[in-house]
Amino acid sequence: MAVNLKIPSESEIFPVPGVDIGVAEAGIRKAGRRDLTVFRLAPGATVAGVFTRNRFRAAPVQLCESHLAAGSAIAALVVNTGNANAGTGADGMQRAQATCAALAGLLEVEATQILPFSTGVILEPLPVDRLVAGLPKAIAALAPGNWMNAAHGIMTTDTLPKIASIRKTIGSHVVTITGISKGAGMIRPNMATMLGFLATDAAIARPLLEKLTRQIADVSFNRITVDGDTSTNDSFIVIATGKSGLRVDSESDPHYAELAQSLSAAAAELAQKIVRDAEGATKFMTIRVEEAGSTEEALKVAYAVAHSPLVKTAFYASDPNLGRILAAIGYAGIDDLDVSRLRLWLDDVLVATEGGRNPDYREEDGQRVMKQAEILVRIALGRGQVSDTVYTCDFSHEYVSINADYRS
Repeated sequence: MAVNLKIPSESEIFPVPGVDIGVAEAGIRKAGRRDLTVFRLAPGATVAGVFTRNRFRAAPVQLCESHLAAGSAIAALVVNTGNANAGTGADGMQRAQATCAALAGLLEVEATQILPFSTGVILEPLPVDRLVAGLPKAIAALAPGNWMNAAHGIMTTDTLPKIASIRKTIGSHVVTITGISKGAGMIRPNMATMLGFLATDAAIARPLLEKLTRQIADVSFNRITVDGDTSTNDSFIVIATGKSGLRVDSESDPHYAELAQSLSAAAAELAQKIVRDAEGATKFMTIRVEEAGSTEEALKVAYAVAHSPLVKTAFYASDPNLGRILAAIGYAGIDDLDVSRLRLWLDDVLVATEGGRNPDYREEDGQRVMKQAEILVRIALGRGQVSDTVYTCDFSHEYVSINADYRS
């Protein structure tokens, strides 16, 4: 079940001028479900992306990287669920190319102007004939207001759609930012996440957009983990259509900071919704590391705690067996860590200090916190002034069931 995941109403989802979306049922893996989504972009839109660092990255990821690197004016995105087209070799690349060629022909653009995305089962051939047959239906459904349909259309083991939308005035222009994401398991992004698409009607120069996309990923999708597994298909795309009239060409622009913050906030919301809807999750946990000597140190500790199966199962059981957290901190890889300076809190409850259990700590206080649906784990290392945060969830019996039955 999802943990406090808010789904916006239709009135809270703002279409992005310059982006039309069509969703169709192509029967790629199962009949009767939305599994094919097309984004058509207005001429002049700029696009940037970051992708998985998994060395087994999928054919569509490789093709996206190639098309973006070629500097093509991206005209459309095509997303299929049910099949990842990963671990499929040269044949998988040919099928991804055939997807791009088919959509390009229907939209009367070049194949290099199409970005393909796939998600689903790995090591199985993409049924490209079914995908191509479904494209006319997706194109016929193109409309500006199809964001919620798209959020449903890119889901796999997700139980709820993930969507974020903002409309605000920046300078003298009303700017819209809307995005969707998908992901529930195989989540430990190493640049971005599963699939995430974020669009704005601001105009952003492409070199700046490329840098900004990496920065946004680092403060959002690169700060979440469900199970420590980095997917073969992780992709995060930012689209800037320029239809609002606001244009930002450099970081020195007076409106850059506000626009960047707004885009980052939307991406962070999408990233956290992935954790809230993680496979089998019953708790949403914020792991905040303070007083680290560097960002690298802070993230080492945060991820050691967030990835520990012993920590995650203890939180599922609401069992304040908090020595598991100390053990994870200890093996995080800071060889000269002085544990006598470390402090550990659960929300407002000081659990450990000066290398051991806080004399005033009572187990019933720890259990009270661990029974909450949302929990803050705060760790002060006593080494410096750097802080960073990672978001994660517990491990339940349901996580095992979902992944054991995934291909059924």
